[in-house]
Amino acid sequence: MNQEVTKVSEKPPYDRSSSQDSLDELSMEDYWTELENIKKSSENRQDQEVVVVKEPDEGELEEEWLKEAGLSNLFGESAGDPQESMVFLSTLTRTQAAAVQKRVETVSQTLRKKNKQYQIPDVRDIFAQQTESKEKAPDGTESQSVRTNENKYQGKDDQASSLVVGEKELIPLVPEEAPASETDINLEVSFAEQAVNQKESSKEKPQKSRGDDAPLLNFRLPKDKTGTTKIGDLAPQDMKKVCHLALIELTALYDVLGVELKQQKAVKIKTKDSGLFCIPLTLLLEQDQRKVPGTRIPLIFQKLISRIEEGGLETEGLLRIPGAAIRIKNLCQELEAKFYEGTFNWESVKQHDAASLLKLFIRELPQPLLSVEYLKAFQAVQNLPTKRQQLQALNLLVILLPDANRDTLKALLEFLQRVIDNRDKNKMTTMNVAMVMAPNLFMCHALGLKCSEQREFVMAAGTANIMHLLIKYQKLLWTIPKFIVNQVRKQNTENHKKDKKAMKKLLKKMAYDREKYEKQDKSTNDADIPQGVIRVQAPHLSKVSMAIQLTEELKASDVLARFLSQESGIAQTLKKGEVFLYEIGGNIGERCLDEDTYMKDLYQLNPNAEWVIKSKPL
Repeated sequence: MNQEVTKVSEKPPYDRSSSQDSLDELSMEDYWTELENIKKSSENRQDQEVVVVKEPDEGELEEEWLKEAGLSNLFGESAGDPQESMVFLSTLTRTQAAAVQKRVETVSQTLRKKNKQYQIPDVRDIFAQQTESKEKAPDGTESQSVRTNENKYQGKDDQASSLVVGEKELIPLVPEEAPASETDINLEVSFAEQAVNQKESSKEKPQKSRGDDAPLLNFRLPKDKTGTTKIGDLAPQDMKKVCHLALIELTALYDVLGVELKQQKAVKIKTKDSGLFCIPLTLLLEQDQRKVPGTRIPLIFQKLISRIEEGGLETEGLLRIPGAAIRIKNLCQELEAKFYEGTFNWESVKQHDAASLLKLFIRELPQPLLSVEYLKAFQAVQNLPTKRQQLQALNLLVILLPDANRDTLKALLEFLQRVIDNRDKNKMTTMNVAMVMAPNLFMCHALGLKCSEQREFVMAAGTANIMHLLIKYQKLLWTIPKFIVNQVRKQNTENHKKDKKAMKKLLKKMAYDREKYEKQDKSTNDADIPQGVIRVQAPHLSKVSMAIQLTEELKASDVLARFLSQESGIAQTLKKGEVFLYEIGGNIGERCLDEDTYMKDLYQLNPNAEWVIKSKPL
């Protein structure tokens, strides 16, 4: 954004018809003012040196995409038997499979053009067995999976059929005085599959469906009897699978909606190797962890937020009014020298200075907080047709962020919500805060983003609205969609079958009694527990084990309550929220259950799981 900034007094020449009610009745004044403040504050600061990297061709980008999606063994030097990826591919929906197929074809063509002597699998070979297995599934579950999803949009599932109606209701603007309506976000069906079905249902009646025309509804998560899964609830090995599937799903969604999704290759930037500002987030956290083990959010970031809150969140114009540029520069230098020594005088930092330092910290990260790989994908969210689809894309993008970026973003959004909660006094509505913060998150000097004036106006409105969605729906965005968790369960089940088969073969080869092994294996699972009863382990509590009868109404919170009611001494001080019930093994690695999980429903989904009460790891 190297264009001359438009004066605040001038009305931006963008189309108000596409700015929707979420942009308030205000102009983009806060956005342009913030942009002007950023420009002034950066005049005396030295830019980081960016090393120019050769622009990758399409084949290289798609090759990188396949690696990110966990499918690198389909091509190149690491190419092997496509059977290795067959389990993974067999769990994909038709739109996800189409997205993978498209990338494999591009990579194959590129490698052939370069005369690479690599093994290049034929796309038909990769997906042939997947299709065949679905058609031949004895229980019909795989072969009917896509059709089942489609049926949900034909009125056979009340909740899902209302989704289509909900999408149609997104078109007209809601009058200002009308109360915001509520609508459920469907997490059981692939987002890309929902988009396909919505497109098909709207073919007969063409209509304008720009997301910018949609009112900001009160989207909510429907209650799921098997429990809602949040980011952080799964073991690392399952989270890795979730990320692979989220990338494929995001790509499939963008493909279906005709929006280009190009991952940005990481740019090499010469950065400092220590300090507070202008250093990589991971490096900063490594520094912090030497001071405070287990730190997940930069200490300077936490301290700046704390300092702002100490001054009171009722201050009018909080985040909007900047601190003096020279004072901010001096404070930066002083913080760099004294922060870790603990000699910095925080009393000298005014509230607006702390807010300016917080925004400066975000803006001067060598790689953007939304990550260099996905920043353009975040920006492209504004091009998706409906608010629901924009939320779905943001949900997948949050999942894809590196842990350090995601944790820091979460802390930022939670703080911004606390600011907004005091809007009656500080005059900072969600949209005011979004307009002030958008330039700080979406401007990236490392990418050298330049655009025309008209494009800048479009980008301003778009990024402000994306920021609005991130703040307003942050609780939804940290949820892992159920259809992805189910795909992970299917992968684990298939891998377990494969491993079990290999183990039996090995045992037979070693002359063990196969019958004895099967008997032991069965006894391990059953463990003499009556039908309809689960054994819950709590190794760190005084009551270390308890058999619990499953009922229709038994929830995870009830199981925890039974254990905690029997605690004595120090353990009695344990409170709700300090220990959790975990589902371990079976078709999941490890999953922390929310308190509203119905145990009987979950047991039916994963009968071979173990149930353990413990605290969450840091």
